Amino acid sequence: MANPGNVARGLKAAMSNPNNSREAKERASERLQDMQDAGELQSQEAHEANVAIGHKAAISNPNISDEAKQHSAQILDELDL
Repeated sequence: MANPGNVARGLKAAMSNPNNSREAKERASERLQDMQDAGELQSQEAHEANVAIGHKAAISNPNISDEAKQHSAQILDELDL
């Protein structure tokens, strides 16, 4: 299943893209509203995916201390990723 946060970002981009037709923007808006109504954007799964993305970024960031990188690696292990 696609990450709901990524889907929402894509829909928001489609809505703001001046090259998209009005119909395409309306479909994207409707789909985003459907996702919000269904609670897909506030799900625990979406939250955990965002947490994992942040910790993966921390591990590869050269400006982060080794201690912080180890902490992020530990969190990712706990999330079973």
